[in-house]
Amino acid sequence: MSTNVRNILIVVVLAVAVYALPGGGETAALFRSLLSILITASIAFFGWRLYREHRVELFSLGDRHRGLLYGALGALVLMTAATDRLFATTAGSLLWFAVVLAAVYALFVVYREHRSNAY
Repeated sequence: MSTNVRNILIVVVLAVAVYALPGGGETAALFRSLLSILITASIAFFGWRLYREHRVELFSLGDRHRGLLYGALGALVLMTAATDRLFATTAGSLLWFAVVLAAVYALFVVYREHRSNAY
């Protein structure tokens, strides 16, 4: 039996167990929540490491561009969290695209400033 067939069988058996066993849906929701927490913690740890490694470069940007950077990153996080609610309406979708485009442009401005200060 090849490795791919074995892996497919394992996934099918787990799916049947979640579907058929009592409480399987709640267990699957628990594991989904734990995985979500793990991914969020990993992203936070990665951001913390990036901050620690590039702290001098961040402070060399100046207050205006550093504020743009943090504001753009915060806007992207908020838009990621509110995607489902905003895409429920047309106005929300337009707002989502406007905020994301503004944040991307702000990141581009910060990148240009960073490149002009490169030593």
